[in-house]
Amino acid sequence: MTETAAVPGKTWRRLQGYARPYRAFLLLAALALALEAAASAAVLEVLKYIVDDIFVAKQFSWWLPLGMVALLFGRGLFGLVSDYAIARSGRNVARDLRMQLMGKYLRMPGQRFDNETVPSMLTRLGADSDQVAQAAVDALKVTVSSVLQVVALLAVMFWNSWKVSLVLLVLAPLMAWMMGKVGRRYRRLNHEIQQSAASMLQTADQALHAQQEVKSYGAQQSEMKRYGKQTARNVGLQMKVEVTRGTLSMLVQSIGALGLAVMLVVAGREAALGQLSAGGFMAVMTAMISLVPALKQLTNVQSMLNRGTTSAERIFSVLDADDEPDHGQRALARARGLLEFRHVSARYDGQARPALEDVSFVARPGTVTAIVGRSGSGKSTLVKLLPRFYAPSSGEILLDGEPIEAYRLADLRRQIAMVSQQVMLFDGSVAENVAYGELQDSSPEAIARAIAAANAAEFVERLPEGSASPVGERGGKLSGGQRQRLAIARAMLKDAPILVLDEATAALDNESERLVQDALNHLMPDRTTLVIAHRLSTIEHADQVLVLDEGRLVEQGSHAELIARDGLYAHLHRLQFRESA
Repeated sequence: MTETAAVPGKTWRRLQGYARPYRAFLLLAALALALEAAASAAVLEVLKYIVDDIFVAKQFSWWLPLGMVALLFGRGLFGLVSDYAIARSGRNVARDLRMQLMGKYLRMPGQRFDNETVPSMLTRLGADSDQVAQAAVDALKVTVSSVLQVVALLAVMFWNSWKVSLVLLVLAPLMAWMMGKVGRRYRRLNHEIQQSAASMLQTADQALHAQQEVKSYGAQQSEMKRYGKQTARNVGLQMKVEVTRGTLSMLVQSIGALGLAVMLVVAGREAALGQLSAGGFMAVMTAMISLVPALKQLTNVQSMLNRGTTSAERIFSVLDADDEPDHGQRALARARGLLEFRHVSARYDGQARPALEDVSFVARPGTVTAIVGRSGSGKSTLVKLLPRFYAPSSGEILLDGEPIEAYRLADLRRQIAMVSQQVMLFDGSVAENVAYGELQDSSPEAIARAIAAANAAEFVERLPEGSASPVGERGGKLSGGQRQRLAIARAMLKDAPILVLDEATAALDNESERLVQDALNHLMPDRTTLVIAHRLSTIEHADQVLVLDEGRLVEQGSHAELIARDGLYAHLHRLQFRESA
């Protein structure tokens, strides 16, 4: 067997493992489907007696209409039971996949989020998970139901006339060959469709989130043109799938029609010889006609399975990827906060130039270290190395004399509170956003103290429900300064020994900056503070200033020392002073 042929089989076996916890529901569904097929076959047998007894022999029996009603009711009931059991299993499989996939994404290293867009992740969590559920469970229903229906119908046919039924045995291998050949085309097309859907979602996500920039620069037409190309390609791929499915269905029905014609000839000869009664002929013909929809459903299963298998391969490629490394064994309750960078370099995947190169410095507890430099000089990369969002390519970072890799990852991150320019709030209340994650068990009094210390009480108290008021999606109901102060309140509640401020006041107006800066002054004492500064006037009292340029540490010292040295820092300071003037 070739490698490409082996992959879908391996994927399918793995998918079956996700359905295994719900085998009780699946067994119930299989039993209900078998009873439904048996009831369908019994309906045909009753139909034979209705024709022979009522219409040919002119003898009426009450059990015939009563039996028909009972069988049809039973078939409907068994169909309901199978539908419920299959739906329950399928939705549970989709939920399990989503939970595993979401947990995996939250455990993956930062490079994954550089290489895969969030819309692509959402496609895997949404459409791909649903497709896999169809492959693992829903397709099983169609397969089992159709196969049992075919078996039941064939049993009726062979019971009444085995000669007529032999025609199907000649046609079955031909139909099986066609379905297998078309299946490979389905897999290729479905993979392209899912990639196209992810691209469409990414383009729409970018344009909608940046709608103000799109409008300001008159880019509506260009964004629509780009989105239109992607939707047109997606439609083209979808139509190829529909043509493939329709062609297969047409061929199966044509072969079925040819077989039906041959069966009619054989059945007519059997009836002429007296070997097939009118009722038997009616049962055989009804069974033959009913076979065509059942076979058509089986052709749709091929498409469903291939879509699900393609989606499963996309999901499993994520689930099989490595988590962010967490090999440290050293426990850490609370650090003193002594940080040391020793010849640290860092490089992003696919980048020729390192983001950081041979950076060394020490940040002591109770001091403020400011990090300045032009855009792209490596400031944000430096602070992202501390909580191990990224790993340095060389050198080492020490906390209290130990390499940060020696600590357990969760313990290390408990020592660091971060406040960035882009504050991320979640769709919940003010209090839920302040007491976020591991802080969720904080007392209302502690939350209130953190809000007050962050200068946020003045606007929180004016909200309709106070700290219980919702902040909206991504904090959309609050201003930039208000969101920033809630982020500071969150950091105050965490009370970590290391504080990282990533241009926390860069995008604020003067009044908001004053309030935020005052809140930061309450937060910074007795901590090791790293400040990425855009406005150099805000870090003049820092204990040391690190000046980065193209990833290298080019200057280091206090504000006064660097001004006196008249280097890059002094040049940047003069530029900002002239801009302010």
